[in-house]
Amino acid sequence: MIEVGAAWKLINNEIGRPIQGATVSRQAQYIRDDCEANALFLRDSAQSVLLVSCDLVGLPTAQLAPIRRAMSRACGLPEDGIIVGGTHMHSGPSLIPTHPEKAVDHEYFDKLANRLPDLATEAVETAQPARIGWGSGVSRIGYNRRCCWDDGSHSMHGDTRRDGFTGLEGPDDPSHMALFALNNRNEPLAVLYNCSSHPTCFYGADFYSADFPGQVRAYLRESLGDIAVVYLNGAFGDLAISNQLTKHHRPESRVQRMLRAAHIASGETLRLLHEASFDENPHLSHIYKEMRSKVRLPSPDTLKKAEKILAQKGKGYSAMEYCMAFGAKLLQDEFGHDPVDTIPLHAVRIGKIALLTQPFELYCRYGLDIKRRSPAPITAVCHSGGYNGYLPTLPAILGGGYSGVPIHWTRFSPETGSRMVDEASGLIRQLWK
Repeated sequence: MIEVGAAWKLINNEIGRPIQGATVSRQAQYIRDDCEANALFLRDSAQSVLLVSCDLVGLPTAQLAPIRRAMSRACGLPEDGIIVGGTHMHSGPSLIPTHPEKAVDHEYFDKLANRLPDLATEAVETAQPARIGWGSGVSRIGYNRRCCWDDGSHSMHGDTRRDGFTGLEGPDDPSHMALFALNNRNEPLAVLYNCSSHPTCFYGADFYSADFPGQVRAYLRESLGDIAVVYLNGAFGDLAISNQLTKHHRPESRVQRMLRAAHIASGETLRLLHEASFDENPHLSHIYKEMRSKVRLPSPDTLKKAEKILAQKGKGYSAMEYCMAFGAKLLQDEFGHDPVDTIPLHAVRIGKIALLTQPFELYCRYGLDIKRRSPAPITAVCHSGGYNGYLPTLPAILGGGYSGVPIHWTRFSPETGSRMVDEASGLIRQLWK
């Protein structure tokens, strides 16, 4: 028999603190809607695993380590059995260094180290016999955002109506997975869902918001009660909520864009609840592995230009050029002496579902490759367990542009993606032996 525990807590930051964004530097003037951490705990006679999603851009692997240790001490689970990730909304605390004039909010990491252990403890202590149900469907809220041009360059976004546009660089993935936990009275305990998109509806705004994952949660609670809702984002590194081919013909406000994504994702999750197959004794297993990979460094010419841009504080350069210069210099400073980094991977089997968590803004092609090679009936590739930046494909590296060229948050060598697909596929197959 499987036991399930669930909990959620507010993790709002203080007003006046820096907001994440990337090429912009803003301080929060107010909280538009609450940011939360939601937890799902699963246990049977042999295994246990705790899955936590936070309304945050991401938790860098180094900063996550002491938080997981504190959670482990509080709830009694081994650190490797605790998987914590961010939904990747850009309208929360500044936790990833992307701008030379925007500090990382290190005090907020300390707040999480105090709040998340209580969340973990509550999730474990509320564990009770349950049934697990699951289903897979479609929610198209992510579209490939990498535009190709006839001069051989690629860009993250672009006006696809202008001359020189030759098509989109890669695929997208509209698949949607949902998992449901019900107690012995058939009452919902928690929902976990996975789909792929960039929650950037409020990018550059002056307020804190959970973006569309927060609105999805609100809609699900209207129907199912005050339950934990765990969102594990997918392989979204080269995806956006807006369709690059039609966005100019169908303009949306930020709120309209957010509501569209929330309506689609919450509606599909509820539909799957009514079609789900439930099991009182689903197979539960978990494997954790770390892989090491080379880091690619910026060229001497790139560093020279970056230092010039930074010395002039970006005057005469675009916000993106200023941001990229900072990313190149930071990459060299941190990894120039030892260009190798660690990649944490988790594979979890819950009945017929395989969850593969990886710490990247993973390009969609890699997520599809892992799914194609999986023996599981339903496979979800999830952004969780740390934050190691973008992992672009070879076409993106050759095409260049943001998330293609080497900066601190696009730092891994070109072969890393294929190696990670091999490792991930092997872990999932071990769970299905």
